Amino acid sequence: MSDFLLQLSKNKAARRVVRSLPLPIPLPEALRRDSGPLGDRPLADRAVAIGFADGAELAALLASTLGAAGADPYLAGEAHVPAFRDAGEAYGRPARPIDALGSRAFDALVLDATGVRDVPGLRALFTFFNGHGQRLARSGHAVVLVRMRRDASADEQAARAAVTAFMKSLAKEIGRKGCTANIVEVEDGADARLGGVLRFLLSGRAAFVTGQPIRVSSLASFAEERVVHGPRLERRVALVTGAARGIGEATVRRLAQEGAHVVCRDRPSDSSATTQLARSIGGTPLHVDQTEADAPAMVADALRSFGGVDVVVLNAGITKDRTLAKMSVEDWDRVLEVNLASAIRLVRALEPLLRTGGRIIGMASIAGIAGNVGQTAYAASKAGFSGLARGLAPALAARGITVNAIAPGFIETRLTAAIPVAVREVARRLSALGQGGIPDDVASLVAFLASGDAQGITGQTVRVCGGSFVGA
Repeated sequence: MSDFLLQLSKNKAARRVVRSLPLPIPLPEALRRDSGPLGDRPLADRAVAIGFADGAELAALLASTLGAAGADPYLAGEAHVPAFRDAGEAYGRPARPIDALGSRAFDALVLDATGVRDVPGLRALFTFFNGHGQRLARSGHAVVLVRMRRDASADEQAARAAVTAFMKSLAKEIGRKGCTANIVEVEDGADARLGGVLRFLLSGRAAFVTGQPIRVSSLASFAEERVVHGPRLERRVALVTGAARGIGEATVRRLAQEGAHVVCRDRPSDSSATTQLARSIGGTPLHVDQTEADAPAMVADALRSFGGVDVVVLNAGITKDRTLAKMSVEDWDRVLEVNLASAIRLVRALEPLLRTGGRIIGMASIAGIAGNVGQTAYAASKAGFSGLARGLAPALAARGITVNAIAPGFIETRLTAAIPVAVREVARRLSALGQGGIPDDVASLVAFLASGDAQGITGQTVRVCGGSFVGA
C-alpha cells in the first residue's frame, strides 16, 4: 500500500491546502533519488558549499574529488582557495566565494572539521551550518568530515563525539525538507579512500541514508583493479540470496545495471519468480533452500563454474514475531537458522571462492541495533550478522575483501504492507525524513558497498533508515 501523505505532498495545490489547515498533518518531502549506473560525475552541476574549521586537513582532496565529480564548489573563507584553484583548472570547475551563488540554494554542504581537537573548535559547526544551513535545497545533503587519530586526546575524543551528536540532531532538523546529514570519520592514512564515499553521500543514491557516522579506514588492502571500460561491476560475478522479491529483487536489478553477472538464489518454492527475474537481467537462477545441509556446497559448486565470486549479498531472512513468553523453541530455532546460522555456513563455504577485492554484504536491521517488542529472535539474528561483519573484516582484509552489514529501517515492501495501518503509519513518520524507504534505497547502498568506491568501509553496519528514531 502506497504512502498516501507522500503522494499528496507531490501535488503543490494539495500541499498548500493541507498546510493551511490548523492540523498537525506531516507532509513528507518527495526525495530526489538518482537512478542509473554509478557514473564518474554523480554531482554534475550541483552547487556545493564548503567550509573549513581551523586546521582543516582535506582541502586538496575535497577540491579534486568534487571537481572530478562535476560539482560547482563555493568556498566559505579564502584560506584554501589555492587548492581549489588548481582543481578548478584541471576540471573546469573554478571555485567561487560562497556568496557568489546569489539567492540560489545549495545542493550540498560540506564542512572539513578534521582540525577540530577541542570544545572551542566546535564553534566551526555552528558558524557554518547556522550561516548556510537555511540555503540547503530540498533533498540536499550535508556532510561533516572528522579525523580519527590514533593518538587522539580525551579532549579531541569529546569534541568528535559532540560532532556526531550535532549531525544526528541536524539530520532531524533538516529531514522534513528531504535533506540528509552524515558524518565521515577518516582514519589516519585513509585519505585516498574518502572520494568515493563523498560521491555517494552527496548524491541521490544516499537519499535514505542520514544521521550516520561512516568510518573510512585503510584496513582492507587495495585490490589490484581489473581494467573495466564501462559499468563499475562489469566482469564481476555477484550472488544475491533471497533474490525473488522486495529488497532482493531490487538489489539484483541494481547490480546487473552496474554490469555484474548476478546469480539469483532463492527457495525452490519461488523458482518461477527467481527464474523470470534472472532471465530479465541476463543472470543465472539458483534454486536452493539455504537451510538445507548441502546448500553451501551446492551454491559453491554453482559459483565455481564462473571461476569464483566477487560480491556476496546475503539478503534471505524471515520473521516469526511473538513476545518471548509466546514464542516456541521451534520458531526461535527457525529464525536463528535462516537469518544467521545458514548465512555463516554459506560465508564459510564461499570464502575460498571470493576473489581478491571481493565483497560480503549482509542484511542486518535497526531491530538488531535497538531491539523491538516481539522480535527477540529476529533482533538477535540480525545483530549477529553485524557481529559477524566486525569479526570477519580483519581476517579478510589482507585479500582486499570488505565485509559489511546494512540495517534497513521501514522499507515499503509487500511485507510492510501487511502491517496494521496504524503501526505502519507510525513507522513511516518516526524518522527524520518522515517516510518509509523503497527497496531501491537499500539496493543503491549495496551497489555502492560492492564497488571500488567503498574500499575504505569494512566491518561496519550502515543504516538505510531515513534517520529512524528507533535506535538512533
